[in-house]
Amino acid sequence: MKKLFIGNLPTSTNLQELETLFSEFGRVRSSQLVTDVFSGKCKGFGFIEMEGHEARAAIAGLNGKDFNGQPLRVNFEAPKTGRRR
Repeated sequence: MKKLFIGNLPTSTNLQELETLFSEFGRVRSSQLVTDVFSGKCKGFGFIEMEGHEARAAIAGLNGKDFNGQPLRVNFEAPKTGRRR
């Protein structure tokens, strides 16, 4: 299972749109859209989990693709490192 980072999403994006877009490349195992606590709107990024070969196909097919007027940024989630303060 691979976790993908999806960036540069429009604030109008909803979870269903995101899952539909990625389901073209395989089964979406889990999804998360990061939203603002107060407005409920998308903060511009989210995460999708898919099988490895499906995730690679999604990256190849969607990275840089126009989605509601903005080019998507799709790549494997980078491992978390210590936070700066």
